[in-house]
Amino acid sequence: MDSPPEQQPPDQPTIERMARLRRRQQWLVLIVFSLLFAGTLELAALPAALLIGPMLAAILAGINGAKVRVPRPLFGSAQAVVGCLVANSISVDIFPVFYVEWALFLAVVIATVAASSLLGWLISRWRILPGTTAVWGSSPGAATAMVLMAGAFGADQRLVAFMQYLRVIFVSMTAALVAKMWVDTSGVKVPPVVWFPPIEPVALAATIGIAIVGGLLGRLLRLPSPFFLGTFIFGAVVHLGFGVPMQLPPWLLALSYAMVGWSIGLNFTRPILRHAARALPQIIASIVALIAFCGGLAFVISRVLGIDPLTAYLATSPGGMDSVAIIAAAARHVDISFVMALQSARFLVVLLIGPSVAKLVARNVRD
Repeated sequence: MDSPPEQQPPDQPTIERMARLRRRQQWLVLIVFSLLFAGTLELAALPAALLIGPMLAAILAGINGAKVRVPRPLFGSAQAVVGCLVANSISVDIFPVFYVEWALFLAVVIATVAASSLLGWLISRWRILPGTTAVWGSSPGAATAMVLMAGAFGADQRLVAFMQYLRVIFVSMTAALVAKMWVDTSGVKVPPVVWFPPIEPVALAATIGIAIVGGLLGRLLRLPSPFFLGTFIFGAVVHLGFGVPMQLPPWLLALSYAMVGWSIGLNFTRPILRHAARALPQIIASIVALIAFCGGLAFVISRVLGIDPLTAYLATSPGGMDSVAIIAAAARHVDISFVMALQSARFLVVLLIGPSVAKLVARNVRD
C-alpha cells in the first residue's frame, strides 16, 4: 500500500501559481493586472494611479511566487524619466511669490518637516517598522522621490512605498473633502489625457539627453539613487537656467511609473505584507496626525495673515501636489500662485534635505 503523499504547507499551492508559469506568461499576467488596477484607480480618481496600480499588481504577483524582475537598465531609465518630470515641474513663476513670503514659507516647511520627522522617529523608536523605514515613509511630499532614494540609504523600499502612497491617497481625499466646504468642484472636469501627443523632436531629444547626461553625472558623483537625483539636479539647472524645454508624453510616464511600481512590488513577500498590515493602524494614525498638524498651521496662517482658509489649507497640505493643484484651480477665490509656491518650496526642501534629515533621525533611533 502506497504511503500517503506529503502534505504541502497551506500556502504552497498558492505560492506556486506564478512560479509554475513561464517568464513570458508571468509578464503577461503582471501587465494585465497592472492595466486592470491602474484603470480602476483612474476611474476612481485616486492620485498616482499609474504607479500604485502596477505596484499592487506586482505585490500580488510577488507574494504568489513570481520570479520575473525589472532589468536594472530599465529601472534606471525609469528613475531618470521621473527625475526629468520633477525638474520640469519646477516653474520660475514660484520665485517672485517665494521672494515676498520667504520667511513664512521657510517657517511652514521647517515645522512640517520637523513634525513628520518626529512621527517617523516615534514609529522607529517603538519598533513598529524596522530601521530608518519610518523616517523615509513619513516624509511630507516627494513620494516617488523618497521611495527611490530610500533604498539607496538602506531603508526597506517596500514599506516606504506602502507608507508614502497611503499618505498621498489620504491627503488628496482629505483636501478634496475640505475643499467641498468652500467650493463645489463637482462640475469641474479634468481634461482627458492625450496618451500619444504629437512628438516635439527638439523637446523630446532634450529630455532623452538630460536623462542620459544626468544619470551619468549621478554615477560619476556617486549620488544616492544616481539616475533620479543626477537627472533631477542636471535637468533643473538646464530647464530653469537655460529655458530648455522637455517633453514627457503620458505613455512614457506611464511606462516609467510601471517600471518603478513593478520593481518595488515584486520584492514583496508574505511576511513583509503581514508586517505592513500589522503596522497599518499606527501608520494611519501618523498620517492623520500629520494632516491635523498641517491643518493647524493653515488655521494660524489664515488668522494671523488674513489669508483665505482654503488657500492656507491647500498650501500646507502635506503632499498630493497634483490633486491640490486641480482643487486650487477649481476655486475662484483661492490664490493658486501662493498654494503652488508653498507646495513647490516644501517639495524642493524635502528633496534636498530629506536624506540628511533621515540619516540624522535614524542615528538618534539607533542611539
